[in-house]
Amino acid sequence: MPTARESLLDAALSALAGLPWSGVRMVDVASAAGVSRQTLYNEFGSKDGLARALVRREADVYLRGVDRALAEHTGAADRMVEVVEWTLGSARSSALVRALLTGCWGERLPAPSTRAVVAPSPVPAQRRADAGVPGPAELVAAVRDRAIAALEKEAPGADPAELGRYCETAVRLGLSCVVAPPARGEGHAGYIRAVLARLPARAAG
Repeated sequence: MPTARESLLDAALSALAGLPWSGVRMVDVASAAGVSRQTLYNEFGSKDGLARALVRREADVYLRGVDRALAEHTGAADRMVEVVEWTLGSARSSALVRALLTGCWGERLPAPSTRAVVAPSPVPAQRRADAGVPGPAELVAAVRDRAIAALEKEAPGADPAELGRYCETAVRLGLSCVVAPPARGEGHAGYIRAVLARLPARAAG
C-alpha cells in the first residue's frame, strides 16, 4: 500500500498530465490522494517543495532504470547502447525526465530550483523536500559513474581515464539523440556502436 507521500506524488503527476503546473492546486492534489491538505504541507512544505520531490522522484526512477540496463547485459557496447535506449525511452515517456536531461523546462512543467533551500524546515518529513534537484551535468555524471562502476567489474584492467571517456562519450551521444532524434528509419544504436568502436579497445574490456 503506498504511503501518503507516494500517493501525493502520484496525484501531482496525474494532475500534471492534464494541466500546466501553474494550474495544479494543492487542495486538489491532497483530495486526489485521499489525505488532508495539512498532510500535504507537512510532507512538502509548499508547492515548490512538492515540485522538487516530484522531479527528484522522476530522476530516481530514471537512474534505477540505468542500473537495470547496466546489470542485465554484458559487453561494454551492449550495456551502453541499452543505457541509451532507456534514456531515449524515458525522455519520450516523461516530460520531467526530458527536462532533467536537457535543462529545458517548458511553461507546463514545474521548474524547481537545483539548489538546496538555505533554511531547511525543522519538520522531518518536510526536510526531504528541502534539497534541490539534479541539473543535467549532475545527471550525466551520475549515469557515467554508474557505467564506469559496472564496466570496471567486467574489465578490471581497463585504464580508468579511457574507461571514463568511453562511458561519458556514450552518455553524451545518447543525450544528443534526445535533443535531436535521428530521422525515421535511422537507428541511433548503430551510431553509438560505430563511435564506441573507435575508442580504445581496453576501455571496452
